[in-house]
Amino acid sequence: MDFAALFASVQHIAVLGAHRDPWKPAFYVPDYLHHAGFHIVPVNPALKGEQLWGEPVRGLLSEAGTVQMVVIFRRAELLPAHLPEILEMCPLPRFVWLQSGIRSDTFAKSLEEQGIQVVQDRCSMVEHRRLV
Repeated sequence: MDFAALFASVQHIAVLGAHRDPWKPAFYVPDYLHHAGFHIVPVNPALKGEQLWGEPVRGLLSEAGTVQMVVIFRRAELLPAHLPEILEMCPLPRFVWLQSGIRSDTFAKSLEEQGIQVVQDRCSMVEHRRLV
């Protein structure tokens, strides 16, 4: 995948599983992306209503508005439960990024069948840093 083209085509990123703990990847990766100029929309039902990156935390992806990419910080066995939520987004995101350690070929295939490109088991922060 051409990561330079991917990042160049993205302005708004929903982060599923966003966290407030600065020591967790679900905080410091989107924090890096925010400081790199991306608009981050945090999604985590446990933190709904709190503020992260200048945005209220949403409880569901359907509340994220228009985003070009969804970055996911959820264990692979939990991904099937999020598939309907992603496919109900309007418009659909162009990309779904499964962070390092997260891989599900079945989940990825279901998204790719709907025209959504999937990156698995890679860190979006690391890939973006390689480009700058």
